[in-house]
This record gives sequence, structure tokens and C-alpha cells, in this order.
Amino acid sequence: MRILMINQVFYPDVAATAQHGHDLARHLVEHGHEVTAISSRSLYGEKGAKLASKEIVDGIEIHRVGRSLFGKTSIIARALDFVLFYLAATWRALTLSKHDVVICFTTPPFITLTGLLLRVFKGSRVVCWVMDLYPDVPIVCGLMKPDSLPSRFFEWLSRLCLNSVDRNVVLGRCMQELIESKGVPSEKISLIGVWSDNTEVREVPRDRNEYRAQWGVGDRTLIMYSGNFGIGHDVDTFLNAALSLRDDDRIRFAFVGGGKRKSTVETFVHEHDLEETCILAPYQPRERLDELLSAADAHLVTLLSGREGVMVPCKLFGILAVSRPALYVGPAESEISRVIVENDCGASVLPGDSARLARTITGYADDPESCRQVGARARAALEASHTMHQRCVAWTELLENVVSGPR
Repeated sequence: MRILMINQVFYPDVAATAQHGHDLARHLVEHGHEVTAISSRSLYGEKGAKLASKEIVDGIEIHRVGRSLFGKTSIIARALDFVLFYLAATWRALTLSKHDVVICFTTPPFITLTGLLLRVFKGSRVVCWVMDLYPDVPIVCGLMKPDSLPSRFFEWLSRLCLNSVDRNVVLGRCMQELIESKGVPSEKISLIGVWSDNTEVREVPRDRNEYRAQWGVGDRTLIMYSGNFGIGHDVDTFLNAALSLRDDDRIRFAFVGGGKRKSTVETFVHEHDLEETCILAPYQPRERLDELLSAADAHLVTLLSGREGVMVPCKLFGILAVSRPALYVGPAESEISRVIVENDCGASVLPGDSARLARTITGYADDPESCRQVGARARAALEASHTMHQRCVAWTELLENVVSGPR
């Protein structure tokens, strides 16, 4: 098959969608398929063109177009960058030779329209990889009023795209249920979750972990939030838990990464004089992911109420890969909560229940062996159902079925 991927971010970006797109593209190339990717010359959230306009990486032909002029300074600035990418990506896609199938991500929103144009002009099949659902994201985050004219227009556009593509790939049962509620037929929806590479990401023993040594954690129980502190993530619950545990010298927290709400975390830590118990660090290199994740004894995954189905946090599977419990703070109906409960590989706490979260963390500090047993179940759950190989095989079969299916 000749496959085209369109996403604003791709290799070497550290954004989750870029990493998963690159993983899938590598798998497809390794199995004899031809893969081309169109992305931006800018790194996620940054201004300017820092990446080459064209290169071949791991057998993937990457075309990079446009650049971010504004970064993530405001919603309007981001929207303008989206429009510029739409135009540049669509033009580049139209100038390339025909691909059998186009995989459109959801950054920027509605880039699926470019795929549908390619179907009209080139006869390509179109698959939408629904990483986030729009306009639901800005609506549930309070950035758009649900009954406003823009919201109604974008909801109409979203349903048009979801119903027009050959297949929508969703990340969880909660997302599948939400899309079906919008009138999209179940036969147009396939559930393939994201993953972690169980061969690349493995537990690094504590005595060889440079992060623990660098941060002076010693034998204390370390609880980590790693990745994007986004507008859809609950930070208040775990910050209040950290505040309540400030006098327990057995416990430390590490908040690693970036995003819109990282400044909220930093401000809270400084205002409450938590520098002794809370470590603040930026994003870390992907090649050190296993060491970073292994530094913690348990990991936080969060989602604000009302976001279930609209977005599905990707970080869970890296946590499972390094044999660590996942402490989920969010709605019980989300895919993350379901996976944790079904596999008994952590705890699920409702948003705002910082007392229960603190009790769970204290329980791990009281009984480290129990914490390790939960971590072992986490790794077993990954190997049973959530490895990169399993998911990429499912993707390959789906693409082959879409390409060979009736028009």
C-alpha cells in the first residue's frame, strides 16, 4: 500500500501524536508499505521553522510545510496557524502522486477535509485517527459556548467529516460511544488504542536510575506526573494531595513536562513552599523515557470531568510498560479508568477527591511490596493487550481492509 499521513506534528517532535504516528509509519515501512508524511516545519507549540522541509527517516518520506508564526500565544493565534497549515498541507498533498489511503489526524482539527479532497481528486481512501474530538474539546474546556453559532457550525462540520471518511479510528470505548451518539454508524468506527513499545520501554532498576540520584529521592516513594499539563487535565486534585502530604518525609512528587497548566503547578508549588517535596522539571528526551518513568514508584494520569470520550490520555501505556501502578484522577467512564479497573493495575479516583488520592499514595509508602505487585500486573496488562506490535498489526489489517473494500 501507498499511505499518506497528515498531522501538524511528526518526527522528531515529542508530542504524543507525533510519536505514535512515527511508530505506526515505521511498522508499515518495515512490512513493505510505502509511507509519506506531511507535517509542519515547526515543533509543537513553538514559533519558526526549525525542521528540514524534506527528509527520509526510517524509510518514511517526510514533507514539512509552513511554519508556526504565533506559537500557542492565544486561541486566535493558534487558529491562524491552523489555517496556514491547512493551506500548505493541502497544496502539498495535491501535488504528490496518488496514495491508496490517507490517514488524517486531528491536529489541526478538521484536517480530514484535506483527505476528503484527495478522495475527490485522486481516489484515495480516507481514515480519520481521532486523537481528540472537535469542537468538543474547546466546548468542554469552556473556550466556546455550546449553543453559539461557531459551535453549531463546527459540530455540523465534525459530523460531516466523521460520516464521510471510510473509517474513524478511536482510542477508547468512551470515545466510540460519544461518536456513535453523534449519528456515526458503528461500521465506520474502529477501536484501536494507543500503545507503548514493550521492547523499547522497560523498567530500569532503581540502583541504576540517574533521575532518582539527580533528584536526591533516595528510598522514598516517588509519585510522578509526566507529559502534557493540558487544559483538559485535572491538576488541582494531585496538587492538594501533595499539599496534604508535605510533612510525610517518605513521599516525594515529580512534575515533569510542559503545557498550558504547568505554570499553575509551578505557582502552586512555590506559593505553598513545596520545593522540598515537589520536583519540577521540563520535558525529557524520549530516549530516556524508560529511565524517567522507572524513576517513579507510581504515576498520575488525570482528566477533568466531562472530558471522557472527548480525549483519551496516552500516557497510561508507558506507565504499564515500566511496571508501575497508575493513579488515575478522572471520570469513571473513561477508557483509562476501565483499563485500570479491569486489570487491577492502579487506582481510579474521582476529580476533587484529593483525600482518597493521598490515602492511596500513603498506602504505597506503607507497603512497597504491594506497590510492586500492582506494577507487575500493569506490565502483564500491557503485554496481553496494549503493545505497539499488537496495535500496529491491527492498524495494518484495518488499512488493508479499507483499501480493498467496496467504494
